[in-house]
Amino acid sequence: MSIYRLNIHLLSDTTFGRGDGVAGLIDQEVEHDPYGFPYLRGRTLKGLLSEECDNLIHALPHKQSHWQGVAGELFGKPGSTLDTMGAIHVGDACLPEDLRQAVAYQISWEKLTRAEILDSLTTIRRQTAINPESGVPDKGSLRSARVVLRDLTFTADLSFEQQPTDDQLCLLMIGAKALRYLGSGRNRGRGHVHCCLHGESLPSNYLDRFFAVQEA
Repeated sequence: MSIYRLNIHLLSDTTFGRGDGVAGLIDQEVEHDPYGFPYLRGRTLKGLLSEECDNLIHALPHKQSHWQGVAGELFGKPGSTLDTMGAIHVGDACLPEDLRQAVAYQISWEKLTRAEILDSLTTIRRQTAINPESGVPDKGSLRSARVVLRDLTFTADLSFEQQPTDDQLCLLMIGAKALRYLGSGRNRGRGHVHCCLHGESLPSNYLDRFFAVQEA
């Protein structure tokens, strides 16, 4: 098995939304584990990487069919069977394992609580809709969301049963570089990130390989 690591550094506050809130506290909660550590689900991250790769492929003036085939090999296709599923498995993006283990130990001895951990890594942002005519907030439009604080770095394991091809790694590196926004509110200023792929045998000429003018 080949394993690569994707580092995701938060350049702005980010919401790894889980689709619900906490009654009486916030309208949108972040995804977090039993110890209070926020994380991004691997399935969501895989979808974001696949979307970025698709967008880049469609922007190419040439060789689209070749790279679409590579993307299918890498991420799979809707309705994939065991024979046509993607080569990559994307794990959850989490904070460092040693930190989580140390905190779990403290929680087991009741020196820290899950709520304290969550509060130390996140904060609550509130926003409201403004009436364009009156310039005052619309009644009942106040919404609150928990956000993960900027400058934290999350890591996800990207694993392959077999050694990926250079083209697969090239496309994966391109997709990681292109992934700049994620999470809820990414179209409203939240979720600005910098991603970088790490591992052995990564092609150094991946940009030239992807944007090469020659036809396949």
